[in-house]
Amino acid sequence: MKKVLFMGLHRPDRSPSQRYRFEQFQPYLEAQGFEFEYFYLIRAQDDQKFYGAGNYFAKISILIRSIFKLWFKSFRAAQYDFVFVQREAFMLGTVFFEKRFARKTKLLFDFDDSIWLQNVSEGNKKLSFLKDASKTQKLIAIADMVFAGNSFLADYAKQFNPNTKLVPTVVDSDNYKRTIPVDKTKICIGWSGSFSTIPYFEYALPALQQIKAKYGDQVYFKVIGDANYYNKELDIKGTPWSSATEVAELSEIDIGIMPLPNDAWTKGKCALKGLLYLSLEQAAVLSDVGVNAEVIQNGVNGFLVSSTADWVEKLSLLIDNPQLRLEMGQKGRQTVLDRYSVLSERAHYAAYFNELLAL
Repeated sequence: MKKVLFMGLHRPDRSPSQRYRFEQFQPYLEAQGFEFEYFYLIRAQDDQKFYGAGNYFAKISILIRSIFKLWFKSFRAAQYDFVFVQREAFMLGTVFFEKRFARKTKLLFDFDDSIWLQNVSEGNKKLSFLKDASKTQKLIAIADMVFAGNSFLADYAKQFNPNTKLVPTVVDSDNYKRTIPVDKTKICIGWSGSFSTIPYFEYALPALQQIKAKYGDQVYFKVIGDANYYNKELDIKGTPWSSATEVAELSEIDIGIMPLPNDAWTKGKCALKGLLYLSLEQAAVLSDVGVNAEVIQNGVNGFLVSSTADWVEKLSLLIDNPQLRLEMGQKGRQTVLDRYSVLSERAHYAAYFNELLAL
């Protein structure tokens, strides 16, 4: 067996990045002869303390425990064929621990956002000085191989490491299948994210307000991922996210939206929300930003929009044309099956793993 240590900040099934970039491939890779050990730092009981405001003594305690955990684990690094680091092995700006592991075994570094930009959680803004904007390029440089989630990220990584592979974020098309009938009286326009990405959803509010004024009770809106979200004007009460109910909640959506501003951070995003809508055969309307334009063939398997007027026009077109929603959803699903599914990408993962072992 080829032994791999997976390193990330979060426990299994907690982080979307870890889940979509590694965890969903694990069963297939194990069948190909790889054995995995999962190593993480932030426990379930640490989440609120670490990412919430204040709690400085608790945060210091978490950091100290993480340092000791990584230190002792590094002495066993040589027993692994390689280490897979997803984003970072430690939450502060240093690459000290990744370097320790890299001296004793091969290191694969994976990233799926523009994480070289300073993007600190609201609860930790005062501690942003502990971050290092150059950490990502340092990790890329010391890695034996780099996985980048889209072409924008790959172009960045290749500046520091020529052994960079474009490994798109993909979805499990067997899991993400629509589970309820498509024919409904009211049209659901939906968005999936988290409490930290709600500002992206609100980027579309001017268009959604116009849609509500135009169609009234013919449409309703659904927000998944922030149970505390509430918008009285649009009658939206947020729905909590859970792995057990995710597919059922998403399946209620008829038109999936992915609004984004056009900036350096969003250009690095991997279109995950859009891919979920496509896999579920839902008509998708995405901001014309970054990799979205690689996933969506405008007017064929979805729509790309750049302004409030675009949003209103394309949403109206889909609301008024159920056949267009159906056809677009079918073509979107085929896009996922062909290019953005676990099934289409898993052999590449195994091949890259074996290539790394041969270095």
